[in-house]
Amino acid sequence: MKNNNPPRTAAACLAAMAMLAMAPASAADATTEQARNWAAACAACHGPSGRAPAGSPVPGLAGRPQSYLIEQMQAFKTGKREATVMHQIAKGYTDEQIAAMAKWFAAVK
Repeated sequence: MKNNNPPRTAAACLAAMAMLAMAPASAADATTEQARNWAAACAACHGPSGRAPAGSPVPGLAGRPQSYLIEQMQAFKTGKREATVMHQIAKGYTDEQIAAMAKWFAAVK
């Protein structure tokens, strides 16, 4: 039986391995960038990158635990936590989007 596959060179193998090694980081970077873009909508009230101005009645989000942020957004989404507009805003996001934004805000220092 004849092998119809072309011979692999060391350079081709190294290039393929490099591309595979980069794929997870690129996917993670894309996910982080998307979460940051979704979170940018929060800046109008919660400040740039979730850092509310000093003395603001609206809480900052930067650096808060991810689980806390998810819990609060779910409470807004279900109506368990009263709000003026947050219940409407929270309903506009999927659970996955909320988790991604919460992870992003939790990482902001």
